[in-house]
Amino acid sequence: MTWTAPSVARVDEPFVADERGMLEGFLDWHRSTLLHKCAGLTAAQLAARPPAPSELSLLGLVRHLTDVERTWFRRRFAGQAVPPLHSRTDDQDAAFDGVDAARAADDLAALVAEQEAARQATAGMSLDAVFVSPRWGSMCLRWAYVHMNGEYARHNGHADILRERIDGCVGI
Repeated sequence: MTWTAPSVARVDEPFVADERGMLEGFLDWHRSTLLHKCAGLTAAQLAARPPAPSELSLLGLVRHLTDVERTWFRRRFAGQAVPPLHSRTDDQDAAFDGVDAARAADDLAALVAEQEAARQATAGMSLDAVFVSPRWGSMCLRWAYVHMNGEYARHNGHADILRERIDGCVGI
């Protein structure tokens, strides 16, 4: 009989909590998510380096994070009526699929601008400010900040791998 990594029960992180509860909840979610990703795999599978079939690109990540910044901070919490730049309801992967090298400088500039716009949109806003999601209910701005840290952390991990494949540079 071949050993496989056990399954785990994942729980959602808290959407509204005090500082400690939020940080601990996210840490527990990240811990269980990693274990969940391993669940059901053999030791050999866990150690294997599969070929990368992904069409993920650094520019796709830039475009995706531009929309994520805009969505959480400006659209949801600040209530600004700004449309997504890259995502579309008919194509969830549009930010990744619509990459055009000729627009790389513009896409990078858009991310920098969106980051600044997000800072301005939430400047002075209490971390206890609440956005009510039709799907999840009340979510505080504190949650959005922690969530965005996780979003960037995950995608920065992707970026590390992409960068290493491009030119061998690691640990950026």
